[in-house]
Amino acid sequence: MLDIKLIREDPDLVKARLTHRYDGSADLIDEVLACDEIRRKSETEKQALQSQRKKTSKEIGMLRANGEDSSGIEAEVKKIGDAIKALDEDGTKAANRQLELLLTIPNLPHEQAPVGRDEESNPVIRSWGQKPTIDEASDHLEIAERLGLISFDDAARLSGSGFAVYRDKGARLQRALIQFLLDLQTREHGYEEVNVPHIVKRECMEGTGQLPKFEDDMYGTEENEFFLAPTAEVPVTNLYRDTLLTEADLPIKLTAHTPCFRREAGSAGRDNRGIIRMHQFDKVELVQIVHPDHSFALLEELTGHAEAVLQKLNLHYQVIELCTGDVGFSSSKTYDIEVWAPGQGKYLEVSSCSCFTDYQARRMKLRYKDEEGKNHFCHTLNGSGTALPRLLVALLEQHQQADGSIHIPEALQAYYGDSSL
Repeated sequence: MLDIKLIREDPDLVKARLTHRYDGSADLIDEVLACDEIRRKSETEKQALQSQRKKTSKEIGMLRANGEDSSGIEAEVKKIGDAIKALDEDGTKAANRQLELLLTIPNLPHEQAPVGRDEESNPVIRSWGQKPTIDEASDHLEIAERLGLISFDDAARLSGSGFAVYRDKGARLQRALIQFLLDLQTREHGYEEVNVPHIVKRECMEGTGQLPKFEDDMYGTEENEFFLAPTAEVPVTNLYRDTLLTEADLPIKLTAHTPCFRREAGSAGRDNRGIIRMHQFDKVELVQIVHPDHSFALLEELTGHAEAVLQKLNLHYQVIELCTGDVGFSSSKTYDIEVWAPGQGKYLEVSSCSCFTDYQARRMKLRYKDEEGKNHFCHTLNGSGTALPRLLVALLEQHQQADGSIHIPEALQAYYGDSSL
């Protein structure tokens, strides 16, 4: 969440940056400040009354010791107690409302982020490789059906729409890709692999910013006190929730493979063809917990780690920077990596790499102690390294051959066990 001190000291700056999100969140800042004023005033007045009550209570003790009547002062103490209780209630109500507001206000976009309302304003930063020249390119659905890689009918009988069953070579290719992705990040880029639960507590979802805003998109259980993880970002980042690190611990670099579960409640009208948008899909996630001075530089590095996947698989892609109106709720700065899918005739987002500054760390109470013994909030980063369905789409469509076979890139051949499928 945002730093209340920043909101208090420079509300105009906060409002100006939030205005560029075009989501109305800037309009909530005045109410946050009003709650803050009530909360602080209640606390100040309560402390004064507590001091007065303590002093008066001593006077009662002295009167009683001298055998004198203390009933009048006792009545005064009771009034003070009632006033303290009322201030407590007012302060608690204001504090709860302030927290509720702060949990629904997004992060400030980076000061140099491109300003725009939606994805139409996202500039292309760079591209890699060349679009393959394929006459009458087949899409991944045609390829998967012809080669028996994926069965949507089987998945529909088991779970309904939005799911897939990978069979035979399709399942083998999926497993090969997961192992390749994990080995790349651990062996070449220095990430520690972790294997985490796929069900997380509500406070974990709040910590990384999925709740309360995106609750309708999530699969909740136990009256929404637990959730199927929508991304490994949630359990992996929350490994350090309520933690005080040392400065020497930073950076922490973690990677994990998990299934991801999303209702996609807000995706009506989008392209749901094939495995492009699923309710359940696999992903290898990259998470970094870093020193605030280095976070944006390390975002560039992390994005490069995700790009390395596509380069090793010889897949043409482009990198875009998200504008202020398109950047994610918790993010300050985000790069999306979009891989070319010739069968679709368009680019597909296969990774989103973000710097969250201290926004998630404040929600999770994730801090580090510097050399002088002062505590500071860490900065957090994450990125998909990468999402499996769209990676598979690009691999099938970009590497299709004239004879109908699919070339397996050299980097993947040792994992798959063959050079084609």
